[in-house]
Amino acid sequence: MGITEIATFRDELRRWLADHDLAPGPDRTLDGQVAQLARVRRALFDAGWMRYGWPEQVGGLGGPAVLRAVLGEEVATRGLAEPGIYSMVEVLAPTMISYARPELAAAMVPALLSGREQWCQGFSEPGSGSDLASLSTKAVADGDTWIISGQKVWTSLAQYSARCVLLTRTAPGHQGISAFFVDTDSPGITVRPLRTMHGVDEFAEVYFDDVVVPGERMLGEPGDGWRVAMDLLPHERSTCFWHRIAYLFTRLDALIAETDLRDDAALGAAYLALHTVRCRSHATQRRLADGQPLGPETSIDKVLLATAEQQLFDTARDLLPGAVEFDDEEWRTEYLYSRAATIYGGTAEIQRNIIARRLLDLGRE
Repeated sequence: MGITEIATFRDELRRWLADHDLAPGPDRTLDGQVAQLARVRRALFDAGWMRYGWPEQVGGLGGPAVLRAVLGEEVATRGLAEPGIYSMVEVLAPTMISYARPELAAAMVPALLSGREQWCQGFSEPGSGSDLASLSTKAVADGDTWIISGQKVWTSLAQYSARCVLLTRTAPGHQGISAFFVDTDSPGITVRPLRTMHGVDEFAEVYFDDVVVPGERMLGEPGDGWRVAMDLLPHERSTCFWHRIAYLFTRLDALIAETDLRDDAALGAAYLALHTVRCRSHATQRRLADGQPLGPETSIDKVLLATAEQQLFDTARDLLPGAVEFDDEEWRTEYLYSRAATIYGGTAEIQRNIIARRLLDLGRE
C-alpha cells in the first residue's frame, strides 16, 4: 500500500470520526477510561476501522500494519481513548496471532479488537522486573493440563481483564520459560490493584495458587516463552509508541497554548526531543510495514521516548509554576506518571545495556 492509499484511508477515517461522536464523557477515572476504551473499540470494530491491518483469519480485513498506526494516531490526537490502554491491543493481539493455536486466535482476537474483552500481560514479578530471565512463577505439567503457581506484579489493568498472556517457568534457564493464555476467572487467581503515586490503580499484583490451565492454552511450545517475550517487546515499541508520541504532541500544543512563549528555548528543546523520537518511530513503522523483523534496535526507540516524555513534563513544570505542585490535576497526574517512563517496559539502564552489547558490540562490561 502506497502513500496515496494510506492518505485516502486517513481522510475517510477522519470523515467518519467527524460524523460519529465518540468523545469521552465526564468520568475521567480509570473505570471511566476503561469503559470509554471498550466503547471506542466497539464502534470502530463494528464500522470496520478496527479490523484493518489485521489478518482475515482473526476477523480482520487485511492490509498493512501501518493502517493500525494511522487509526491509533487519530484516536490519540482526538483524546477518544487513553493511548496507553488503547495500544495494549498492539502488544497482545500479535502475540496471539503468532503463537496461539490458529483456532484459539480466531476465537479470541476478535473479542479484544471489538472491545468485548480487555486482556493483560503477566510478565514482571516482585523479584524480576526488567530481568525476565529470573522469573519464578512455575507451571508444572499434570497430564493434559498445567498447574501454575506464583505471583506477578505491575500487571496493567489486570482487574478489568478477562485473559492474561502469562510467562511461567517450566524448566531452568532461558529455554525453561513458557507462555500461556490464561482465563483470569480461573479458580486460584487473585487480583489486587496497586495505587501508584499519581493516584490511579492502573497496575495490580496477581496471585496464582495452583491454577489449572489446559495444555492447548500454551502459546507455542514448552520453552518458547523467552521467544514470545522477545517478539512481544518490539511490538510494544512500534505501533504503541507511535500512538504515544502522537498524544504527547497534543500535550505540547496544550503547553504552548498555556504559556506566553517567553521561554522559546525550553519549548523548542521539548519539541526537538519529540520530533526526534517520532522520526525514529517512523523508521520503525516502515520496517514493520515492509515485513522486517523488529529486534534490539527498538531499545533506541524506548530510550528516546522515555527521555522525550520526561523532558516534556519537566518543561511543563518549569513553565507553569504551581500547576504540577498545586493547581492542575491533569498536568500533575501526567508529570508523576512520566517519572516511570524510564522504568516500565524495560528500564533505561537495561535498554542502554542492550544497545551497547547487541547493537554496538561493546561486550558485557
